[in-house]
Amino acid sequence: MTNAIETRLAELGLALPDSPAPAANYVPFVISGNLVFVSGQVSMDADGLIKGVLGDGMTTEEGAAAAKLCGLSLLAQVKSALGGDLSRLKRVVKLTGFVNSTADFGDQPKVVNGCSDLMVEVLGDAGRHSRSAVSAAALPFGVAVEIEGIFEIDA
Repeated sequence: MTNAIETRLAELGLALPDSPAPAANYVPFVISGNLVFVSGQVSMDADGLIKGVLGDGMTTEEGAAAAKLCGLSLLAQVKSALGGDLSRLKRVVKLTGFVNSTADFGDQPKVVNGCSDLMVEVLGDAGRHSRSAVSAAALPFGVAVEIEGIFEIDA
């Protein structure tokens, strides 16, 4: 069954990946009331993890592309949480982005925009959200970006 969100993804030439499995002792998402809390999704594509340090060999544009992939993984986790029914997704509430970057790199917001822009492209106004974009001295497995999210759903 295709819904408006999946139709929009297809129009953009995008597909959701399989929901990534947790890499440690946690669950990929928790539903509480009408909110889905999705654990941090690391930058990865079909070839594996996207590693790098922004400000040291990785460009802001490459980081934003990695963040966009985190966004697709977030949506995949929401779809999984909703038993495959993305039509129950009402809005993105908050994203928190962590950027593996040097101490003097200051474009974390531009990197995390890769995910934020995706949410608005796919969901329209329902994709607008509150957000934090912070630097990290290191991220798990050396990935470039990790993003977690809170989503409102029809309960």
